[in-house]
Amino acid sequence: MDLSAFGLSGKTVLVTGANTGIGQGIALGIGRAGGKVIGVGRSSMEHTASLMAKQGAAFAELRTDLGSTAAAQAMFEQAWSEHGPIDGLVNNAGIIKRVDAVDFTEDDWDSVMDVNLKTMFFLCQAIGKRAIETGRQARIVNIASMLSFQGGIRVASYTASKSGVLGITRLLANEWAAKGINVNAVAPGYIETNNTEALRNDPDRSASILGRIPAERWGVPSDIGDAVVFLLAPASNYMHGAVIPVDGGWLAR
Repeated sequence: MDLSAFGLSGKTVLVTGANTGIGQGIALGIGRAGGKVIGVGRSSMEHTASLMAKQGAAFAELRTDLGSTAAAQAMFEQAWSEHGPIDGLVNNAGIIKRVDAVDFTEDDWDSVMDVNLKTMFFLCQAIGKRAIETGRQARIVNIASMLSFQGGIRVASYTASKSGVLGITRLLANEWAAKGINVNAVAPGYIETNNTEALRNDPDRSASILGRIPAERWGVPSDIGDAVVFLLAPASNYMHGAVIPVDGGWLAR
């Protein structure tokens, strides 16, 4: 086996939402594979930077409001100018609003869609334009969700956005596969992060969730990180428009 097919030596990857949880796990996975990470988000990524340094991996931080398309595009241009060229993009940043559908507000809708879907698309467009203009290859990995396949409850805009993430992943794969740009997605299941802490601390909800997961455990951020590394690496050269569920078997149940 050619292990270099699974490595990212010499590659620079921009990861949104790299400050904690899944995004941090993705950054660390890229670092272990030899890649440099540009972490993007609104809050400090000091902890991620420290963990990357401990494993001898290169990490740069850029702060921006991913709820603003203009700010996100300006950030991408800055990243390319200061740290580029950029070989890969991981659209991980996302927010969620939990409200009954009858009480859902326009802000509940727009704030989630702006970060999870609108900015995701325009960051894809930004790296796609650069790759096509310069004749470079590029890799894009979008973070989808179990709610790309299922409806969920009380998360109307999140479900819509994650269904959209999967649709846009397939559309861009259709347009860009022949141009040397791989666009794929990873769909995390229930992962141990800050966002799921309340669920894990609720004995009834936690038992219900674990009862459906064939692996009988919650996932950890490195489970997602390793799958993302595969989609960024040469080993997945012939994968376009694919989505890999990393869910402990949740969808198979």
